[in-house]
Amino acid sequence: MRKPEKNYEFRHKMLDIHKKDIRDFSLVPTDNEIEIKNGFIIDISRVNTDVVLTAAKDLQDYLLISMGVSVLIDTRGSVSGKGIISVSIAPDKLDVGRGYMGYKLSFDEGIVIDAFDERGVAQAFYLLEDMMTLKKAPFITKEVIENKAMYSPRMIHSGFGIDQFPDCHLRAIAHSGMDSILVFTKEVNVTTCGFLDFNELIVRAAKYGIDVYAYSYIKSKFHPQDEGAEEYYNSTYGELFKRCPSLRGVVLVGESVGFPSRDPVLKERNVSSSFWPCSDYPEWLEYIKGIIRQYNKDADIVLWSYNWGWAPEEYRVNLIKNMPRDVSLLATFEMHESYVRDGVTERSADYTLSLTGPGKYFLSEAKAAKENGIRLYSMVNTGGLTWDFGTAPYEPFPYQWKKRYDNMKKCREEYGLCGIMESHHYGFYPSFISRFAKANFTVSTKENENILLDILASDFGRENVELVNEAMKKWSESVTYLIATGADQYGGLRIGPGYPLCFWGTQTPPCAHHAHFGSRTSVLVPNYIGYGRTGHTDISMPQIRMPHETRSFMKMEELLSEGIEILEKIENKNDSLEELIDLGKYIRCSVRTVINTKKFSTEKTKFYAEEDVHKISEHLCEMERIARDEIENTRSAIPLVRLNSRLGWEPSMEYLADEEHLIWKINQVETMIKIDLGEFKEAIKNDLK
Repeated sequence: MRKPEKNYEFRHKMLDIHKKDIRDFSLVPTDNEIEIKNGFIIDISRVNTDVVLTAAKDLQDYLLISMGVSVLIDTRGSVSGKGIISVSIAPDKLDVGRGYMGYKLSFDEGIVIDAFDERGVAQAFYLLEDMMTLKKAPFITKEVIENKAMYSPRMIHSGFGIDQFPDCHLRAIAHSGMDSILVFTKEVNVTTCGFLDFNELIVRAAKYGIDVYAYSYIKSKFHPQDEGAEEYYNSTYGELFKRCPSLRGVVLVGESVGFPSRDPVLKERNVSSSFWPCSDYPEWLEYIKGIIRQYNKDADIVLWSYNWGWAPEEYRVNLIKNMPRDVSLLATFEMHESYVRDGVTERSADYTLSLTGPGKYFLSEAKAAKENGIRLYSMVNTGGLTWDFGTAPYEPFPYQWKKRYDNMKKCREEYGLCGIMESHHYGFYPSFISRFAKANFTVSTKENENILLDILASDFGRENVELVNEAMKKWSESVTYLIATGADQYGGLRIGPGYPLCFWGTQTPPCAHHAHFGSRTSVLVPNYIGYGRTGHTDISMPQIRMPHETRSFMKMEELLSEGIEILEKIENKNDSLEELIDLGKYIRCSVRTVINTKKFSTEKTKFYAEEDVHKISEHLCEMERIARDEIENTRSAIPLVRLNSRLGWEPSMEYLADEEHLIWKINQVETMIKIDLGEFKEAIKNDLK
């Protein structure tokens, strides 16, 4: 029986990487399986590094906690015979697995791991854990498997809290096949949330085979040609890498670094350098690169073109043509994409899974990067979450994710896509989606077309897999009906049922004083603005889009409900399945908030344009009906957030849709009905007299 959780209690669950007692003791090994038993020995004597020892301890812990099996670790090479998991670094023995994080799994009298590097050893250990989890038994099939990483870096922000990386979270990140973390950096040992010992984090993360990137919040106060530029950049980027020489690299994005460009186009177009592909960005990159590489000759300098994907292609491509060849370009996979649906032209505002990509903006830059020999990375959000649902832990739409994975692979083959960013500040929450991503991001000799079904079976019960899979198909289809407008991604989609419903004025949800963003308008517009934040002319008019978008979200709600209904029919639900159902219901509440907000906005527009007093009264009554529907929708979310403290929270905003905020929202809407709508109702009564 699940119990209510206090705020932040989801972190307690994140402390436990390995699930307890998942072994099914009714199972017995086949002739083609090795059973790992009590007394087995993990022999790491030939490759006893921090990474390998840390991963070996993890496997030992997994076997004890999850399988009830006690094994030993040998670092001296003093054992032989059967019952040994032997490890070596042996690139020459590898074929498909010959590459970064590569390894081969084979068998003699025990289990043999030949790896390309120490991180490959760790991933081999995690593979053994994955195989046992799927089988629910400590049995390993005797088949030769070679794997290696498909992408590197795989960069992720913290899902535990902004720039918080306790060992448990690093372990989860490593298990997911990710090899890099991102830390918001204002100066040495200072993040957007205060002091952080960078070198301590670098050393601790390295034990898990994880690199650390600085995500720059260092403002660029000087142009490279300005007097004082050398002193300033040496005191910022130079000092950062001088004191933290083991940083893997730095990510530079326009809105965060604020480069003071001299490009004359800025004045002509009245735009900011933070949001335009300025012709002198290459000069600035070369300058920054030279300063950083005094202290780390291999530092990965990454330019992210997020802020100007909307700009004309010629300017963006010109920037890429003039970039230093030894830096990396990061382009977002699906943003800034115009598309026509049911005769209506829309445009994706920010990260969304409703479009699987690649978008035209990404493709134009991918082609330019390939032609100019520049390393190509992409922001793909494959940690499991986008800005479609800001206060959910992950998006449970596996078949839509699979389309993105497949399209990424095509871009890898055609344009050399080699590295990915998997989240922004909403971070990473381990789930069946992250396990599915890991399987899809591995170059392997073993192709498993049923991997999703296997994962669903291990998490939600093999006897339930058919119904769970049917529901996941419904949910995966549902997200294709989500339309990622700026108004909604900075509104109802951003904080779900906690989003206020306003007749006029602005109502800002209360937020924690320590929140990175909280409810500031940089991430949340607290009064629905309908069609602001588009900034583009290649979209249909609001009066055409509003009813179309409302219908589309209603179709999404319908499919979500169908999936929920399928899952609720399952009789023997484990806690994981109960949590999945509640997640679906919470996402449905968020969708209903968007629908009600759009309907309310439509009625409000009609109300202000109407002159007939009787019709004005009808619009007021309809707005009140919609508002009361939204109150009930918000109320229905309260039991969900009580049982799962991760619902309603996001690292940069903290809680904006927990029980306290949902009650605030209900009171806000009730007051709006009573005061704002009530005043007009009273005035109309007097007019009718």
